[in-house]
Amino acid sequence: MKNTISKLFRVTSPSNKKPTYWLTRFMILRLLGTIYAVSFLVAINEIVPLIGKNGLLPVGTFLDRVSDAMGSTTAGFKRLPSLFWFSHSDTALLSVSWMGFILSLIVVAGFANAPLLLVLWLLYMSIVHVGQEWYGYGWEIQLLETGFLAIFLCPLLDMRPFPKRAAPTPVIFLFRWLIFRVMIGSGMIKFRGNSVWREGTALFQHFQTQPIPDPLSRWFHFLPHSILKAGV
Repeated sequence: MKNTISKLFRVTSPSNKKPTYWLTRFMILRLLGTIYAVSFLVAINEIVPLIGKNGLLPVGTFLDRVSDAMGSTTAGFKRLPSLFWFSHSDTALLSVSWMGFILSLIVVAGFANAPLLLVLWLLYMSIVHVGQEWYGYGWEIQLLETGFLAIFLCPLLDMRPFPKRAAPTPVIFLFRWLIFRVMIGSGMIKFRGNSVWREGTALFQHFQTQPIPDPLSRWFHFLPHSILKAGV
């Protein structure tokens, strides 16, 4: 009787099971879908004024310059792959943005598979590659890299929120590596860029000059310098 109970315990004990990372995958995909949705919603409202036919930096002019610089349209496409090489009218810009927004909401609702995430990645990459100054920030590249990894995080066809197939462990570790690079990279840029970070005095002025202060900024600003240095 004792041996039978022991066997049952070993079989059902979570400590003896291989990690499936089911909750990790669920949270990553839902949060990624949310970020995609916000990004595409921003594009819906701003992409035409920014890079439309009569925008500040028209996408048609940009693609012509890339094509001339690379020697041909084909070479330009290979250098900066984007759906807008085929059509870059204002309607095309908005169609891609709306399609991405709708697909993002499907992911937020809990349904995702590899083809769906691949389409989302291609749509957003199409915008980033022609977005010029407006999409030249580091977080756009980070979103694309995160979105690319997410393609391999979920099953090929199964769209259920909790598929039977476990999340691939190598992909989980690639996400951890991405987080590490983002965090250490942000720190190193500051550390190399200005002596106030190396000296630990950056927070002496930060809360007084931050673009979007919060209600606690004044309180943080007057903390003892030793605490602010420790914060750096």
